[in-house]
Amino acid sequence: MATAGFFSCSECGMFSLDPFSTDSHNDSGVCSKCKLVNCLVEKVDKLELRIRGLIRDRQQGSLLAAPGTPGRASTPSTPALEPPQQGEWVTSRRHTSPPVHHAPPVHVSNRFAPLSEAPAEEPVKGTLVIGDSIVRHVKLATPLGAPAARVICLPGARAPDISGNLRLLANRRYSRVVIHVGANDIRLRQSEVTKANIKEVVKQAQTLSEEVICSGPIPMRRGDEAYSRLSSLNRWMSKWCTDNHVGFIDNWLMFEGKPGLLGRDGVHPTRDGAALLSCSIAHSLLVNPMNI
Repeated sequence: MATAGFFSCSECGMFSLDPFSTDSHNDSGVCSKCKLVNCLVEKVDKLELRIRGLIRDRQQGSLLAAPGTPGRASTPSTPALEPPQQGEWVTSRRHTSPPVHHAPPVHVSNRFAPLSEAPAEEPVKGTLVIGDSIVRHVKLATPLGAPAARVICLPGARAPDISGNLRLLANRRYSRVVIHVGANDIRLRQSEVTKANIKEVVKQAQTLSEEVICSGPIPMRRGDEAYSRLSSLNRWMSKWCTDNHVGFIDNWLMFEGKPGLLGRDGVHPTRDGAALLSCSIAHSLLVNPMNI
């Protein structure tokens, strides 16, 4: 019984239980992987020699075709030069006239010209309605071709929050701005601070539009104190807006004594209440000379 022998490759030194080659002429002791690598190396060397020869032929051809070369005459419209074939590689060269590129017209302008002109005022947009969560479902119909009304709902917002959002829109212009505020401000239990904040938000809204309208609070069913404070705030806003030429929408009388217009929380209007609030805002806009 023959014993297993180990065979070592003379190139890489790897061991194997089987002989590296069954070829009787192969006594070099080189494994099949090393022979494959050696074969690839020889092919790469041949390719490098062929590439260097092609580069040398191309450089010589470019020198012959260059105009004004000493000792060589350049003839116009020379036929294509085809060097002799070298193995399987064939190189052909053809000298043609370069394509004519038409430069695009140059536009000359003065980039400082806008500095000498007055900036154009941004066109007036539609109506802006902004307020707390009471205006969440407010929708205003606009005439055909008129800019659509924009409604911004800020849940839990007080007058300073609405004023801050209006500052972000300072570079825009609207035909008029409707503000609904007050329900969250009464929680501070500081009537004078609330009044000052409402005055400030109206002043900020006047930077966006010449016509500002305040939408008065609606009667909430959240206890006697909240009802009393909202009622007092509604009376003050009605008088202050009239004295300062600011539009005012009295929602108190429309919602008073109609529990179906408020949701279960006693604060937010139902779908019918939101529709009524939308109608009252739309009516106040139609009363003015300017439409939406």
